[in-house]
Amino acid sequence: MNLNSLKKLLVGGPLATAQARHERLGKATGLAVFASDNLSSVAYATEEILRVLVLAAVAALTYAVPIGVVIGLVIAVVISSYRQTIAAYPQGASDYLVTKDNLGVYPGLTAGAALLIDYTLTVAVSVSAGVAALTSALPPLYPYRVLLGVSLVGLIGLANLRGIRESARFFALWSYLFIGAYALLMLYGFGAYVVWGLPVMPPPPPVREATETLGVFLILRAFASGAVALTGIEAVSDGVTAFKPPEVKNAQSVLVALGVIMIALFVGITLLASIHGIVPHDEETVVSQLTRRIFGSGLLYYFVQAISVIILALAANTAFADFPRLAFFMARDGYLPRQFASRGDRLVFSNGVIILGVASASLIAVFDGSTHALIPLYAVGVFTSFTLSQSSMVRRWISRRPAGWRWRVALSGLGAATTGLVMLIVGVTKFVGGAWIVVILGGLLIAHFVSINRHYGQVAAQLSLDGFEGHPPMEHTVLVLVGDLHKGVLHAFQYARMLSPSVKGVYVELDPDKTRRLEEKWIKWGMGAPLVVLSSPYRSLLHPFLEYLDHLLAIGDNHMVTIVVPEFVPAKWWQHLLHNQTALLIKGALLFRKNVVVTNVPYHLR
Repeated sequence: MNLNSLKKLLVGGPLATAQARHERLGKATGLAVFASDNLSSVAYATEEILRVLVLAAVAALTYAVPIGVVIGLVIAVVISSYRQTIAAYPQGASDYLVTKDNLGVYPGLTAGAALLIDYTLTVAVSVSAGVAALTSALPPLYPYRVLLGVSLVGLIGLANLRGIRESARFFALWSYLFIGAYALLMLYGFGAYVVWGLPVMPPPPPVREATETLGVFLILRAFASGAVALTGIEAVSDGVTAFKPPEVKNAQSVLVALGVIMIALFVGITLLASIHGIVPHDEETVVSQLTRRIFGSGLLYYFVQAISVIILALAANTAFADFPRLAFFMARDGYLPRQFASRGDRLVFSNGVIILGVASASLIAVFDGSTHALIPLYAVGVFTSFTLSQSSMVRRWISRRPAGWRWRVALSGLGAATTGLVMLIVGVTKFVGGAWIVVILGGLLIAHFVSINRHYGQVAAQLSLDGFEGHPPMEHTVLVLVGDLHKGVLHAFQYARMLSPSVKGVYVELDPDKTRRLEEKWIKWGMGAPLVVLSSPYRSLLHPFLEYLDHLLAIGDNHMVTIVVPEFVPAKWWQHLLHNQTALLIKGALLFRKNVVVTNVPYHLR
């Protein structure tokens, strides 16, 4: 099986460009693709709140519910403000595009860098959380969490390389099963509480020694940890163009549905955990403890855990849908390599998918597959982009003043103020824990974007025809590199004579006896062309030849030298290992030489 056949087996056959419109998403599949990241945070956002509060002893866990309610209100505000962003930018409401359009290049690049980092962390955190849910139900798998995480990233990346619509069909089932499983957990949990009163509580957990004092800072830390529930909201606005017409209406409907479901599940799980007195610990997730408390250790427990594992792992799909699209926008504007703007065989931005997979898998390996180690790096980026985007919309409404602009300014301003406050809280409370890494990495990315853009600008300026009066007449010298005289070399000489009637052979002498034998053959087979013999007292092939080449190039800037490199190609790929790769070495040495053209002339062996 060759590489093309393997690629077709794994990714599928190529799709025509005309099929791109048919690869778009409806509301049902769009919710599954873009909501999985946001919904999956239900499985770990509550736990992150409790993990901080428990530092002040078990009694502090009662603050989880009001913190959860406040986060729910923030979600509602952000959803409302993003609805009007989508209406204003029907061709794509990415935070990067919105910010760059209204606040300028550097704020836009800041939003872009923040989102690229956040999407990478989304994959690493979601997959790690999914593996944690799996190892909670099956503890013997705990030592293999890194291998499991990296493997899951590879599978999700492969699914996305197969195309948007095909991956959406795969992810839709699991997203809706997750919603159904958690709705069942809440209905049963709250129903039992209402009908039978307080649940039968297990023996109280041992009193944990408080390591910190409950105060405003600790509560803010808990809020910042739970704020990961907001990650993924911006995914719908980034992907407006992925929806079927009417794109804006479909995207807004999906965004509202996402907000309603997210708030209900997140606040509900937080309240249930408080009612049942769940205390977080490393060996078992909060959702696992809660499900076991409500359903017991039977089939329903394993069903909820299995769906949690799957949706947590598949939550990375939201990032795989949006990272390549954001990279496309930035590459189109010249701030990322242009390879990110090219669609692959399956009409997806394959390079973005591959880079995201490699980066997130590396994070999982470096942080040992630990969700709690990755969480401090999380959410800073997304709230930075939230704040910049909504601040941009405030400026847009004030400058353009469309109908109803005052209430639009009020809503966008509320969104900017809310997310800005959360950004400050997250940044301050998580700075020492790892957020400083994101700040430094964001700065380095912005500098990298600027350098890429500067390079493309310089290339365009040097290639421009504006004011160009044409090149002067050019001189041409053709050289054929000769290591020995055989059929491959004669084949290259025939090609070289087609380029110029005056061709020279160039031979670097390492052994005088071999030179004499070559010169004898040259008289018979050299086609009357001169043979230049370069002496190499230190047995270097490249140094004498490069000196000779520099001598030819010194004639003038309008002097071109074409170097024809004969190269025989063995019948089997592994047979290349049995031969010196002299041609490859020469091509590498000449790659950046001005006015030098290197041409390979292959001679295929049977």
